[in-house]
Amino acid sequence: MEKQLNVGLIGYGFAGRTFHAPVITSVPGLNLKKVVERRSELSKDRYPWVEVVRSANELYIDPEIDLVIVTTPSTHHVEFVRDALSAGKHVVVEKPFTATTEEADELIKLAKEKNRVLSVFHNRRWDGDFMTIREIIKNGLIGEVKECEFHWDSFNPIASSTNWREKSGLGSGVLYDLGVHFLDQAVSLFGVPATIYADVQIQREGAKAHDYFDLTLGYDRHLKVSLKSSKMVRTKGPRYILHGDKGSFIKYGLDPQEQALIDGQSPANSRSWGKEPEELWGTIETTLGGLNVKGTIETIPGAYQDYYQNIYDYITGAADLAVKSEEARMNIRLIELAIESHNLGKVLPVNI
Repeated sequence: MEKQLNVGLIGYGFAGRTFHAPVITSVPGLNLKKVVERRSELSKDRYPWVEVVRSANELYIDPEIDLVIVTTPSTHHVEFVRDALSAGKHVVVEKPFTATTEEADELIKLAKEKNRVLSVFHNRRWDGDFMTIREIIKNGLIGEVKECEFHWDSFNPIASSTNWREKSGLGSGVLYDLGVHFLDQAVSLFGVPATIYADVQIQREGAKAHDYFDLTLGYDRHLKVSLKSSKMVRTKGPRYILHGDKGSFIKYGLDPQEQALIDGQSPANSRSWGKEPEELWGTIETTLGGLNVKGTIETIPGAYQDYYQNIYDYITGAADLAVKSEEARMNIRLIELAIESHNLGKVLPVNI
């Protein structure tokens, strides 16, 4: 019988109930044991076996809890992660890791001192479209990539949300919320860039946090990566555009896993989890073996459960850690440099 790891979940808001609890409970070796809810017991509606507690400290003092998941607003990540590590727990924290690199450095140092796992939930590495792009690049299907664009757009021209992500202050705004995913994907594909240039704006009526970004990552091998997000896009364009010296790949649409999770599904109860409809498959035009090729590439099914499976496997000694805290720290450093680039109005070298 495989070893069971008991999990304590801090927070049952959107991230906790949508992205974490359904995925955790789909991994056989993970047992969701306790959930911190300050006022309600909503988690018991779906997971009747869990114990609802009112304080995170009840996770820290429980010797049976092996892994603590922090899904609080990013402005409070540091205190919860620090306390969990200090109590000797392994920790997964929702992205963005922290608001500053200084905070990230503190937590990375503490995790090493305590010899505990510290990872950040960069689940978008397991989006089907991203995994497909990674294989296209790995197999050289469009040759050496020279230019690519990542877009995360929507149409919401008037800011009315009271969500913490849209309040003013360090750690809020679309760059920390969505931009951090694209930065993680770009660095995963191409490594740390040599330069960064950024245009970060507040565009919408009533908005208090930045709601638009256009980042350009420069690489020494003549590669340009553009990362963009806007709330003013009524007619959607491609999500990913890649151009190489042999061809191009264009991909529309969003990975279906988030909507499936919102709808109450989970990897445990869906035979076609993460599978994308054929009409959303990306198109490729390239040259292979001297032949001109034009068509579609079936999207690899997305697999958020593989993130938590990797956490389980790493803790039990069966695999290397997929998302390292040092990688998540680099994403925060790039956000800091992007904001500095915008403020100065110039291209900056990337220093870590």
